[in-house]
Amino acid sequence: MPLRHDARRGALLMLAATALFTIMGALIKQVGDRIPFFEIMFFRSLLAMPVVLAIVFRLGNPQLATQRFGGHLLRAATGATAMACSFFSLTVLPFAEQTALTYTTPIFATLLAIPFLGEKVGIHRFSAVGVGFLGVLVIALGQGAFGGHIDPWIAIGMGFATIHGVFSATSTLLVRNLSATERSTTIVIWQSLLTTGLTALTLPFVWVTPGWEEFLILIAIGAVGGIAQVMLTEAYASAQVSSLGAYSYTGILWAVILGWIFFGERPGMATFAGAGLIVLAALYILRREMIRARKSGGKA
Repeated sequence: MPLRHDARRGALLMLAATALFTIMGALIKQVGDRIPFFEIMFFRSLLAMPVVLAIVFRLGNPQLATQRFGGHLLRAATGATAMACSFFSLTVLPFAEQTALTYTTPIFATLLAIPFLGEKVGIHRFSAVGVGFLGVLVIALGQGAFGGHIDPWIAIGMGFATIHGVFSATSTLLVRNLSATERSTTIVIWQSLLTTGLTALTLPFVWVTPGWEEFLILIAIGAVGGIAQVMLTEAYASAQVSSLGAYSYTGILWAVILGWIFFGERPGMATFAGAGLIVLAALYILRREMIRARKSGGKA
C-alpha cells in the first residue's frame, strides 16, 4: 500500500477509526453482562479475520513462513491478555473511566523500553510518566478510592484497565523487536491467527449460547472492529504515525457521549481531570519520541 502523504486524509481516517473503536467498546459493554468476555474476544477476532487478510493481501507479499514462531506466540499472548483486560474492565467500569485508563499504554511503553530495549529515559519522559500515573490516581479518587467507599468490582475493573496498558505496551515493544527480521504482513497474519486460536481455547470453559440479539451484537463487534482496523491502516498509510497520535485521544470524548446516551453515565470532574493528565502525559511522551527520532540517539 503506497504512502499517500495526505495529512488531512490521515487525520480524518484516524478520527473515524477512533470513533468506530469506541462504538465497538460500547457494543461490548452492552452485551458484556450476558456473554463472557472471552467469548466476545473470540468473535471479535474471528469475524475481523477476513478484513485483516484483505489488508494483508492488499499490502502485498503475504508470507506465513517464519523462524520466530515463539516471538509471534508471545506477542499474540500479550496482545490477547491486553484485550482480555480491556474487555473485562468494560463490563464493570463506567465507559469514560475505562477508556481513559486504557490510554496509559504510552506511559508503560516508556518504562518497559528500559529493560526491553535498553533505552535511557531522561527526566522529561520520567516526569511525563509521573503525571500520567497521577491521572490514574485522580480517576480512582473520583470513583471513591482511598475513602473506603469504592465498589470492589469498580476497584478490580480499574486494576484490569490499568494492567491493559502494561500488556498493550509489551505487545507494542514485541512488535518492534519482531519487525527487525519479519515483514509487517507476517506479523499481522500470525497475530490474527494466534489470537483467534488462543481465544478459541477458552470457549469450552466459558461458552454461553447467544440469543439472536446477542449474536447480532457479536457480529456488529467483529464488523465494526474490522472496519476500524481498515481505517487505521489506511490512516497510517496516508500520514506519519507521529502526526496521528493526538487524534486517537478523541476516543475519550466519544466514550463520554456514548456512556451518557446509552448507559446513563455522567462522569465527574475527577474523571475529566484524570483523563486530561493521562492524555497530556501521553502527548508529551509522543513529542519527546519525535524529538529523539530527529536527533537520532539524543537523550530524552
